Formats: sequence, structure tokens, C-alpha cells
Amino acid sequence: MQRLLVTLGTCLLICATWFTPTALAVNNPELLPNEETPVVDLANFLPNGQETNLIKDLEQFEVDTGWKLRVLTQYDRTPGRAVIKYWGLDDKSILLVADGRGGNILAFSIGDEVYELMPRTFWIELQTRFGNMYYVRENGENNAIVDAMNVVKGCLTQEGGCNVVPGLPREQWILTLISSLVGGIIFGGAAIPRKDDGVFAWQWALIMSPLWGILFLAFGIGPVVTRTPELLPLVRNVIGFMLGAVVAFLSPTFMNPTTSEES
Repeated sequence: MQRLLVTLGTCLLICATWFTPTALAVNNPELLPNEETPVVDLANFLPNGQETNLIKDLEQFEVDTGWKLRVLTQYDRTPGRAVIKYWGLDDKSILLVADGRGGNILAFSIGDEVYELMPRTFWIELQTRFGNMYYVRENGENNAIVDAMNVVKGCLTQEGGCNVVPGLPREQWILTLISSLVGGIIFGGAAIPRKDDGVFAWQWALIMSPLWGILFLAFGIGPVVTRTPELLPLVRNVIGFMLGAVVAFLSPTFMNPTTSEES
């Protein structure tokens, strides 16, 4: 039965892959306007005033920096490969595609020279932060597009570019705080003395350092210092680590309290 299910699943996967049309093969130039504009809003995500301001902003940015930023919104139909010829996309081009049919509305097509300033992981994080359904629900498709493009422009003009998306959203900071707290608990638990005359089991704390070090430094401190210069989130994470360590270290005392003999 297991072998039958595996075979059936493999066949379905092959069929789905074989018969699914490739998005890049679509070519509908008739959907594009006759005059070139850096923003083509087929899905009507952008209000007229905001679209006009975005067009002026992207045109001026291209004049000032030479980077070509383009925005395409779509829903039912897509111009597909026609945008390459329409905009003359090259190695210094960035195309943002906003499509409301998926869970994440944002996708990016990046020129090769752009990767020298922002790696592939940057674009994955940018898409995840501004294109997710929660951000879109709270801020709207229009602001998700504009906010993402503002980050891109800032990183293109920043010396050395950006390895990560600047800014620390509250949800991401909470994850770093939880990681710091768990790291502190592991540190404090490892440091509990194993002998009656022991005070601090530094050998065990050192042995467990790869685990609590990764949680605290890599996942607790690293995302904070690389995304924001603010000290408050950093201080809170350090306090969270210390609090977790103290609670874990003193837990045997709380679990086995000494009772005084009744006279």
C-alpha cells in the first residue's frame, strides 16, 4: 500500500510539473500601455495620486542613479515576457511584480549587477516582510509596494548596499527575544552544579556553549544589530538572556525548598 501511494504521488507530481504552463512563456504586449511608464498598474492597486508620485519618483531616481526600477501589478492576466522589451530590462534593472492571486503579493526580477549590492537572501526577506498577507491586510497593497520600493532605493544609494533588510519589525524582534530567553535558560540549566559542594558548573556551560551561543548571539543579537542602531531592543534581549539564565540556574532551589524542623 505504501509503495502504491508513493508511486501515485510521484505520477501526480510529474503530471503537474509537465502540464503546468510556465509563467515566463506568457507574452501579452497588448496589455501594456503605448507610452512607456515605470509603473503599470493592471490590478489597480495604486490610487491615482500615489501612482503619479511613484512614477515621478522612479523616473527621477533613474536619472540620478542610473538604476532602473519598475513596478507591474497584475491579477487575472499578465503581460509576461513582453515587459522585458517594453522596459528594456537589463543588468541594472529591478522589476517588482505585485500579484494578488497568491499568499504573498510581491515578487522581484533582479538584474545581475544588483546582486553585488543586495544578495538573494535580501530579496527573500524583503518579499516576506512586505508581501505577506498580514502586512498587506494592515497597510494595503499600495503601501506594501511603495514601502518595498523605498527600501530598495535606500539600499541602492547606501555605500556597500544591504545584506539584510533594514528595520526591525515587532514580530521579528519578539522572535529574537524568545531566542535570547531560551538561550539563557539553556545556559543557566547547564551551569547548575552537579555536586553538593559545587557553585557554578562552568565546564557544562562551556560544553553547551554552541547551543546557547547560537540562540543568543546568532538568533538573538545578530538580527538586531544588523537591522537597527537602536539600543533598546538589544538591551531587552540581553536582559531576557540574563533572566532566563537566572531562573534556570535557581530552579532547583525553587523545586526543592528546604524546610525547617518544627521545634
